[in-house]
Amino acid sequence: MAFESFSDFIAMGDHGLYVWTCYGVFFLLCGLLAWMSVFERRQVVRAQRFQQQFQSSPQGAADSGNQAGEASFQRIQTSHNEPASKP
Repeated sequence: MAFESFSDFIAMGDHGLYVWTCYGVFFLLCGLLAWMSVFERRQVVRAQRFQQQFQSSPQGAADSGNQAGEASFQRIQTSHNEPASKP
């Protein structure tokens, strides 16, 4: 064993404060990153659910000019040099 006792392991030859601080900061940042990822995912899922409910509601369909269940497509011009429809 590299250390005589558990207290020697914690002290790590007078480098323990630096080593354990680095471990603490590392695990703190990993935990923060995990929490932020979960929080961000929940926000995206909520926004997608809201958008899906809005689009599937009769009011959302009426606002877009479509009847419920009816799809419509609109051709858009992609650039100023290209005509809207090709022969």
